[in-house]
Amino acid sequence: MPAKTKVHLISGFLGVGKTTALKSLIAQKRPSEKWVVVVNEFGEVGIDGAVLTQDGIPVAEIAGGCLCCAAGADMGDTVAALLKEQRPDRMMIEASGLAHAAGVIDELRAKRFEQDVEVAAVFTVVDPRQFVNPDYARQPLYQDQVGVCDVLVASKTDLCTAEQLAEFREKAAALFPPKAKIVEVQNARLSLEWLDIAVAEKPRYRLKTLPDSSMGYQSQGFTFPAGRDFDGEKLTRFFDDLPQMAEGLVRAKGVFQILGTWVWLNWVDGQWGANQVAWRRDSRFELIAKAFDADEIEKRLHAALE
Repeated sequence: MPAKTKVHLISGFLGVGKTTALKSLIAQKRPSEKWVVVVNEFGEVGIDGAVLTQDGIPVAEIAGGCLCCAAGADMGDTVAALLKEQRPDRMMIEASGLAHAAGVIDELRAKRFEQDVEVAAVFTVVDPRQFVNPDYARQPLYQDQVGVCDVLVASKTDLCTAEQLAEFREKAAALFPPKAKIVEVQNARLSLEWLDIAVAEKPRYRLKTLPDSSMGYQSQGFTFPAGRDFDGEKLTRFFDDLPQMAEGLVRAKGVFQILGTWVWLNWVDGQWGANQVAWRRDSRFELIAKAFDADEIEKRLHAALE
């Protein structure tokens, strides 16, 4: 079968350098690869389609100021046309906000594209000064921008204090789900090799944030591919039974696809909390406890799938 087109989204808040990041990748493009670019016609900085076309890269501009206005039929039709006409190796999509970024991923995973498209590494560019600012961190839009990506790019690091960078590193390392890569750059310059980083965690893995120690805690993570829905009632029963299955439970977090939506669940002080999230890479569950049967946990999770 022919290779699928790898699609990369570049998201981020206003003024952080998304356009510059995309230009930096285009400047490094291998001559052997064929790329196409999708941008919004009126971005905060904007990309001159004529200039990019001079580099031999077809550019599709979607009118309306932001891709979120076109994450339905217009977006899908634009992607479909580019795939048919150009048959590119990669498609780069500059996203000007998060709500549409998650919507674009959903559109790319629709049945019409399942034979032609692979959602590859998704990038979000952030300014560390904003990232550590509670006023930004509390905004759902900003949380979703950070949550959707595989690669978190800290730009404008030359404008940050040592304390701001240290706080950024600490908070970025604690993100859930964890990022495939966290990088610090100047002038939003990305490395071409980051396009091909591994974005899928193993089906079963040990938590990287919990080194082996004498405290006696166990850790385990489980992943399930996007496209597999969980049954809400079965998942609820799993949550209810978990304290009995995991002795000395201290942490349990999960992101699950349920009826086409994505829900983040967190166990704190014996209670579960739930929120919708923009994460789209996979469903996953992680726990830390004194003792548990990982095989039984995995069996129960599989049983909760639709």
